[in-house]
Amino acid sequence: MRALVVDHSEAGPIRFADVDEPVPSAGQALVEIRHIGLNFGELNYVHQWPAGAVHGHDAAGIVVRAASDGSGPPEGTRVAVGMAPHAWAERVAVSPASLGTVPKGVDLADAAALGIAGVTAFRVLRKRSLLARDVLITGASGGVGHFAVQLAALAGARVTALVGSPERSAGLRELGADKVLTDLAETGGRFDLVLDTVGGPLVAQAWSSLAEGGTIHLVGYSSGQETTFPSGALFGFGEPRSIATYGDMTPTGGELTDLLGLMAAGRLSAPVGLRGDWQGVDDAVRALFARKVHGKVILDVA
Repeated sequence: MRALVVDHSEAGPIRFADVDEPVPSAGQALVEIRHIGLNFGELNYVHQWPAGAVHGHDAAGIVVRAASDGSGPPEGTRVAVGMAPHAWAERVAVSPASLGTVPKGVDLADAAALGIAGVTAFRVLRKRSLLARDVLITGASGGVGHFAVQLAALAGARVTALVGSPERSAGLRELGADKVLTDLAETGGRFDLVLDTVGGPLVAQAWSSLAEGGTIHLVGYSSGQETTFPSGALFGFGEPRSIATYGDMTPTGGELTDLLGLMAAGRLSAPVGLRGDWQGVDDAVRALFARKVHGKVILDVA
C-alpha cells in the first residue's frame, strides 16, 4: 500500500513509499483512510522519528475490520483518528482508544482536522473554569489557535487572539474572539490563562501580562526562538503565577467524541485552510512552512 514516510534527506520531510499492509492485533481496528491532517510540529521536527517510518498522527476514514476482541466501533463506522502513530497511509491499524465515531452531518474531512490540534486546545482549556475569565490565544490563526478561540468562547471566556500579521486575523472574530491583535503591547489587560503556540520572546511578553494566579500553557514553539526573561521578571507578590508545559499523549478517544459532538451540534467548526489531494503533499508542506495556511491542511487520500 502507499504511505507517506519520514524522509531525512534534503528532499524531505516526507515522501511517498510502498509499505507493508498493517496487521492489526486483537485490540486494534483496521481503518481505511480517506483524509489526513497535517500538523506543523510533526513535519518541522521530523528528525524525532526514524527514517522510512510511516508518519502522521491525524486522519479520518472507515473501519473495514473491527477489532477481533470485540472492542471499538463495528465495520463500516466512520471514524476520526487522533494522535495515533502511522496514520498517513491508505490503511492503518488503530486502537479504539484513539478513535472517535463521526456523527451524521459531520464531514469526514472536517473530522480529520481534529486530532492533535483540537485535542490539545480542549485539554488545556478544560483545566480551569473560563467563565468570565480573560484568555489569550497566541498563534491564533493556526490549527490549535482556531480551535482554542472557539472552545474558550464557548466556555464563556473573554478571548483575545494574537496573530502575526493583519492578514492572518480573518475570521477570528466570527469564531468568538473579542479582540484580535498583532502586537501584545496593544493591550493593557491582564490574562488569567494564556495558551501559547509560538514560544520565543512572546512568552516573556505574555508573562508580563499575566494576572495573579494565572497560567501560561506552552503547547508549541513555532517561532523557533529562545525565551529570555528580564532580570527580576519572575519575582512577584500576590497569588502565584505559573508556566505549564504540555505533552499529553494519552489516548484521545474521549476528547474526539466530545469535539465531534460539538461539531454535530453546529457549535464548533473545523479550521480547514487548505484542502487538496495527497499527491500534492509537497506543495501543501511548503505552504504550511511559509505560513500561508490559516488553520489546518487536509489532504484527500486517493
